[in-house]
Amino acid sequence: MGFDEMDVDTIWMDGEFVDWDEAQVHVLTHGLHYGTGVFEGARCYDTEEGPAIFRWEEHLERLFQSAKPYEMEIDHTKEELTEATKTLIQRQELPSCYIRPIAFYGYNSLGVSPKDCPTRTAVAVWPWGAYLGEEALEDGIDVMISSWRKHASSQIPTNAKTTGLYVNSMLAGEEARRNGYAEAIVLNKEGNVAEGPGENIFLVRDDEIYTPGLSESILDGITRDSVIKIAEDLGYTVHDDVSISRGELNTADELFFTGSAAEVTPIRKVDNVTIGNGSRGPVTEDIQSRFFDIVERKTDAYDEWFEYV
Repeated sequence: MGFDEMDVDTIWMDGEFVDWDEAQVHVLTHGLHYGTGVFEGARCYDTEEGPAIFRWEEHLERLFQSAKPYEMEIDHTKEELTEATKTLIQRQELPSCYIRPIAFYGYNSLGVSPKDCPTRTAVAVWPWGAYLGEEALEDGIDVMISSWRKHASSQIPTNAKTTGLYVNSMLAGEEARRNGYAEAIVLNKEGNVAEGPGENIFLVRDDEIYTPGLSESILDGITRDSVIKIAEDLGYTVHDDVSISRGELNTADELFFTGSAAEVTPIRKVDNVTIGNGSRGPVTEDIQSRFFDIVERKTDAYDEWFEYV
């Protein structure tokens, strides 16, 4: 669904609420030419206590941390961004939504150095359902190993969520979709499993859970962190600092993706090799069920993870 079909009409930009169609930047904006922006993707869920943003503090913290390697000064406090986001959700009367905060180097000069460019900041919210489709949550998806590799953290910081780096994700994802798959898995420069284009990946073997460590060129995912805690609280042993070889994917009992957009999505095939019994496995289902109970606030547990609107 395109934005024109959605009932959203306001964006917060540089301290002001502006009409959706007026939220514009100059064509010579530094961030457009060099990918010098940092962003977040968070979800607000419809709960009995009203809209609640999932792990908003952690998303904001990562936004500010992402700006550091680029020496980018965000001109607004976390409190301002929180207030702006809550007001946006209220004004648009959205029971649930996706939230996109972004900060980027703006218009002034077009040298590679952004030192004379102002930092622009914006927040937008809009309705967005299951990222990979509702049926994907239940049935799982088919993925392929991309021919594109994930850049190493010695090349560009992988723990910063940077706009320009998502060219890597786009290439991998579009290659997969061209070949009839729903999504890709990207290997790192060593040829081990890194992540999906916009997701972290988990492997289940003998009822124990494995996920690549931060040194494997992955983004330190907030849903990844949530799922590790949820799985451990459910009694599973989680190995969250491992290297996973490409071949291990094929022999896994279960595989699943996590992400703010993807939530908890099972993987049923990798390169046409069936994983486990080819459907959502019991461990994935257990974690996924608990995850949705938590985000829909069907339990009082983990209340500290929520910012109520």
